[in-house]
Amino acid sequence: MDDTRGYDVPLTPMTHPHCLNVALLMMIDLISRKALSVVLLGCVCFVGITSPSMTTAAKPNVVMILTDDQAPWAFAEAVRSGQFDDVPIPSTPNMDRLAAEGAVFRNFFCTTPVCSPARATLMTGRYASELGIKDFISQPGHKLYDPDSPVYLDPDNTVTFAEVLQQQGYKTGLVGKWHLGDWTASGDSEKHPTQHGFDSFMGLTGGGTTPDNPELELNGKVQQFEGLTTDILTDHAIDFVEQNANQPFFLCLSTRAPHGRWLPVAPEDWQPYEEMDPTIPQYPNLDNNWVRKKMKEYLASTSGVDRNLGRLLQTLDDQNLTSNTVVIFTSDHGFNMGHHGIWHKGNGIWATKQKPPGEFHQGTRVISNKYRPNLYDHSLRVPAIVRWPGVVQPSAVIEATASHLDWFPTLCAIAGEGPSAKDLLGRDLSPLLRGKTREDWDQTQYFEYDMINYAVASLRSFRTPQYKLIRDRHNEGCDEFYDLTSDPDETVNLIRDPSVQAVIQKLDAKLRTMEEKLAVPR
Repeated sequence: MDDTRGYDVPLTPMTHPHCLNVALLMMIDLISRKALSVVLLGCVCFVGITSPSMTTAAKPNVVMILTDDQAPWAFAEAVRSGQFDDVPIPSTPNMDRLAAEGAVFRNFFCTTPVCSPARATLMTGRYASELGIKDFISQPGHKLYDPDSPVYLDPDNTVTFAEVLQQQGYKTGLVGKWHLGDWTASGDSEKHPTQHGFDSFMGLTGGGTTPDNPELELNGKVQQFEGLTTDILTDHAIDFVEQNANQPFFLCLSTRAPHGRWLPVAPEDWQPYEEMDPTIPQYPNLDNNWVRKKMKEYLASTSGVDRNLGRLLQTLDDQNLTSNTVVIFTSDHGFNMGHHGIWHKGNGIWATKQKPPGEFHQGTRVISNKYRPNLYDHSLRVPAIVRWPGVVQPSAVIEATASHLDWFPTLCAIAGEGPSAKDLLGRDLSPLLRGKTREDWDQTQYFEYDMINYAVASLRSFRTPQYKLIRDRHNEGCDEFYDLTSDPDETVNLIRDPSVQAVIQKLDAKLRTMEEKLAVPR
């Protein structure tokens, strides 16, 4: 069988000096893949790929800003538009500018609400369970790290959209967070981002770092930097744009903010919140003072991301690149700040004065005195903005349901007529971005989260615009069902309500169909 990576297209030579023999290893790897005709688990078929020299002229640049832990409500336009009424309006003028110049997705979701699996899906267009990535990946030095059972995105069995763009003649760069495998141990260079389609990398070696004076990799070496982490990463993202302004490029700026710890921030980022008495969600026995304090810190960190987004957009303007650059702004997953009595994401942490608040939480059995594994919309929903000059109408609003699965085929479409992604569950968002109405657009979503760090749960969910069913395959008494039409905040668990059992049965069938589909190697 053919190697579906499309290696008949010349690959851009790897120049990243992470290791002196990386380039040689990649050449050997390439030859071995051809000889062995590896059948990729994440099979992606490329049709009609042409030489980069023939296709680069009309290709738009692509800049993706991927934030960490950013809730959709941490974006002023979303709050002002009335989508959220239990949080303050953040100061995000540059996100607002991007929204005014592009399209905002109102119903965009991740598929697993924790860092590593969410990023694996975004990069590959596949559910993380297909890739063996269930929970966040711990790094060396973390108490959960097991050197005998490393978890990582396997370059031999996956294709990322960065590889597709690289093969299409794009210069590709990643600045910031990867969190799909640690490469610092001897013999682990295959886990490095440059093995997954990125020509260059500067950033975090693991899942997180401090908000200031971070340790980051640059030119293959981990070194200490002085200053605010988001500012430093943006400096290097700007350098990448300036150095590659004369050729098609793909840049992913993957910030570590607003992931906690949130402070320190720049004075101008703190100023909008200094005197604020923030609106917070209402929940019984919520630790209100703590939540108010943390809400301000979280939004200040978000404003730091926004300020640096403005710097990057200004660079595109200064380099006369704006008109030919697609800018995508999104996050890996959502965030709770007192919502449902928790803070954090899919591995939510109790924010109540009493932890946990009782034997049952909203009709669901409590399994941990600290953690609340969940598939709430607040954990799953992410901001998503696309500016594509000449294609996307300014101030467009897209209500259609979409997810991280869709970025892979969409970026293939943006890259040109060459590649097309097949055997993927995601959909090309280009028609929606062009303002076309799709009556046949499937509005349902399937979600998953196998929590294995700190608590154990096996959550599976099927969601329609009207209903949401959640099953915990590991814990009895933890199933949930919500009527999203009458209860959009998911506060009343109707799983035992006789009047909705017929609906539950229908969603159960769809849920099991997806589980069976993903259990079969594709």
